[in-house]
Amino acid sequence: MNSGYFTNPTFPGVQTNVGTPNQQSVPSMEQMITGDQFLEQSYIENILRLNKGKIARFYMSFPDSVEWRDRVFTGTIEAAGRDHIVISDPNTGIWYLLRIIYLNYVEFDEKINYSPSFGQIGQTR
Repeated sequence: MNSGYFTNPTFPGVQTNVGTPNQQSVPSMEQMITGDQFLEQSYIENILRLNKGKIARFYMSFPDSVEWRDRVFTGTIEAAGRDHIVISDPNTGIWYLLRIIYLNYVEFDEKINYSPSFGQIGQTR
């Protein structure tokens, strides 16, 4: 008996008691570094970090805005995080903090730095 409380139904083929990921279950950068071995994943922010200092065009779409629906930002890559990009416009001196969620794609006028061994253990830095 469940003492009057509703219990969650179980469905065939559905796994129960699956943990929800949290920040403790996501490895930090320090946890991914082991001696001279480094594990990096191929995410946009990591690729942008490899190209810090290069000028690029960032094509963004803001679906809830009528005035700023689609916009292109041009600037030097200063930094990139999990959810953002920081660029500076060398012509105006303006700095932008852009949210990656609105990013469509990035254009470079020069060859970009990209590691084909993203995600492979044993890559040395």
